[in-house]
Amino acid sequence: MSGTGWKAFLEEVGGVGTFTARFFKEGLRPRYEWQEFLRQCYIIGYKSLPLVGITAAIMGMVLTIQSRPTLEEFGAESWLPGMVSISVIREIGPVITALICAGKIGSSIGAELGSMKVTEQIDAMEVSGTNPFKFLVVTRVLAATLMLPVLVMVADLLALYASFLGVNLKMC
Repeated sequence: MSGTGWKAFLEEVGGVGTFTARFFKEGLRPRYEWQEFLRQCYIIGYKSLPLVGITAAIMGMVLTIQSRPTLEEFGAESWLPGMVSISVIREIGPVITALICAGKIGSSIGAELGSMKVTEQIDAMEVSGTNPFKFLVVTRVLAATLMLPVLVMVADLLALYASFLGVNLKMC
């Protein structure tokens, strides 16, 4: 790595460190933005639920339907529920949910904050005495931190239920 590459890398690491320190400083300071936090929980959690749920259900069903014939060949059909459960809960559920949420929620937040910057709404918040970092960043990060595990659990449940349906529909 060249000298400018190291400098850019260290500047980026410093920026992330500064951002993280400011997040914790602002997040722990009183005057919490509960209204905005609940609104972000609704947007991040509830509005993402259909996409996460459909994807998880399809993945659970596909995993079951694709794995069953191979397990039947070896006489290990009884291992299907355990294999699907472990696969969904440990890997597929969290990974698929994270990918869906990173795309949907990340692009939504990026577009919203970019639009606010262009229309100078963030500057207006500073002038009116509102802390834009606390209002815009802290609430979104905390809402995502709270709602993503909930979405993962719902995705796991839906994937396992779809797997159950896949086994029972395929047997008939």
